[in-house]
Amino acid sequence: MGRTVLRVAAIVVGVVAGLVLVAAVGWRLANRTNGTIVSAGERRAYLLHVPDSYDPSVPTPLVITIHGFAQWPAHQEGLSRWNDLADRDGFLVVYPSGTRFPLRWRANGDVDAGQDITFLADLIDSLSREYTIDPARIYVNGLSNGAGMSFVLSCTLSERIAAIGLVGGAYLCPWEECAPERPVPAIVFHGTDDPVVPYAGGASGPFAIPFPAISEWVATLAAHNGCEEDPDVIPPTGDVGGVRYRGCAADVLYYTVDGGGHTWPGGGYLPRWLAGHTNRDIDATAMMWEFFQKHPLHE
Repeated sequence: MGRTVLRVAAIVVGVVAGLVLVAAVGWRLANRTNGTIVSAGERRAYLLHVPDSYDPSVPTPLVITIHGFAQWPAHQEGLSRWNDLADRDGFLVVYPSGTRFPLRWRANGDVDAGQDITFLADLIDSLSREYTIDPARIYVNGLSNGAGMSFVLSCTLSERIAAIGLVGGAYLCPWEECAPERPVPAIVFHGTDDPVVPYAGGASGPFAIPFPAISEWVATLAAHNGCEEDPDVIPPTGDVGGVRYRGCAADVLYYTVDGGGHTWPGGGYLPRWLAGHTNRDIDATAMMWEFFQKHPLHE
């Protein structure tokens, strides 16, 4: 009997180990990248999309889109679908990779946050050496932890980042650590039924972290951008309502997705049981790009 139990236990351990190995191999296959640089002593990876229409004689916009916690560059590519717009309008898109496992960004006021900031600054430099990047049209956006990192860049690289787009953002960097050289225009999206980063703030199921209430956080962002307190209401599109802040030194648009989850509106698939409902009334990527085009640096 004892030997039988040991054999069964060994089989179970082997199956579990095999599943872990298969999952790890699958992740490595899915986590495709096509470029690396060494930054702050680390080898960092990214996935770059260059449209066929790219012309090195023409200054070209660069969109940096940042994955969320436990996601990866190709996953963000599929969620955001930036490549379709890049092919249509002729700009470069880069999907940088976080560090550690699961992949993540140091966007929570971490003492070593400078490593990710340096990496993304170095990535801009590296791509600018290889391609004719328009320095007035470098834009950053992201989902969740990636949106939090996009906000950090607006605080630390405001002289280089023309505008930001934020979806389901985990905004954990303290405001006292945000001292930009210039206010940065922002377009923000958040679902009211987000199960990961609660719309009303507080701790969530996966993370015992006190997230800020999103509407209050956006109001603080608008105040930092010199906006008036009472925004104008944007007519709703299906379940998506919005407000436009007035009198800003740098524009702020804020869209609330009624019933939306921790997902990219109009974007790729995320399992409903994990992330909630993906709204199809709007296309967040297209709306970001429209916003970005209106807000080059030095406008």
